[in-house]
Amino acid sequence: MNATSQRDQCKTEMTTRRKYREELPRIVDQLVRSCGDGQCFDHVGPEPIPSREFVIDVIHRVCLILYPGYFIRNRLDQVNLSFYLGQEVTSLFETLSEQITLAIRHDCMRHNQPCVQCEERGQALAIEFLQELPAMRAALAKDVRAGFEGDPAAKSYDEIIFSYPGLFAITVYRIAHQLHIRSVPLLPRIMSEFAHSSTGIDIHPGAQIGDSFFIDHGTGVVIGETTRIGNRVRIYQGVTLGALSLPKDAGERLRHKRRHPTIEDDVIIYSGATVLGGDTVIGARSVIGGNVWITASVPPDTRVLSKKPELVYK
Repeated sequence: MNATSQRDQCKTEMTTRRKYREELPRIVDQLVRSCGDGQCFDHVGPEPIPSREFVIDVIHRVCLILYPGYFIRNRLDQVNLSFYLGQEVTSLFETLSEQITLAIRHDCMRHNQPCVQCEERGQALAIEFLQELPAMRAALAKDVRAGFEGDPAAKSYDEIIFSYPGLFAITVYRIAHQLHIRSVPLLPRIMSEFAHSSTGIDIHPGAQIGDSFFIDHGTGVVIGETTRIGNRVRIYQGVTLGALSLPKDAGERLRHKRRHPTIEDDVIIYSGATVLGGDTVIGARSVIGGNVWITASVPPDTRVLSKKPELVYK
């Protein structure tokens, strides 16, 4: 190709590009109009809403406090421990109170509610959350020990804290649950769905989970909003603690009613098991075998096993 032909091709390409770029303002105008027609979803206004990025940052900041020294690059010892925790707690308070304030204000404006002093309430709820951190550390220590005692493959507590997806999902649940029970909008679900996307473990922040809880492997575990789990319960991958089949109008009619099962103390539920229904109670010390389907209560001290399938070899 000679120089003249090359210049002509370049001019043609530039003309074509200009033609396509001239379509962009029309597309932008259509998008702008769609933001005011009430048919699509947007948040266009002077007041910002909570930031998903900052909410995820809150999770990481809380973990730095709940597990001091595990997720930092620098050395942490008794000399700098007070300084470290002081910095982390102060930084967490600033970020968390701001995100709670934005979430409350967004709800107030969306539902046209009377003023509830969003900023003061956000700071008060952040302080309430921070006051729970020592108790949360104690609860998670029991979860770590339950993981070590329940998994022969675990070599140390450190291994569980650093690498077990089950513990991370439980940690995020215990963080989100404290916000959920204080009626903080949006933030708990953002947290739980982040853990879900990271681990494959879906724990609704409204579930009630006791001490020494352990999820082994974990992928595919689902724990619904109104589930109640006692102490020293262990579950494996693929377990569903869910609701029975719901009719089309169930969203509003059943929104605040029990839909998920109760699991009493010292129960083990093996992989692939499904336990459904708000009236279903798995009695204490029972063992639920893999791949069973349960929609009725099980008495305490019961073993529930599926019948051995017939294998066909060809």
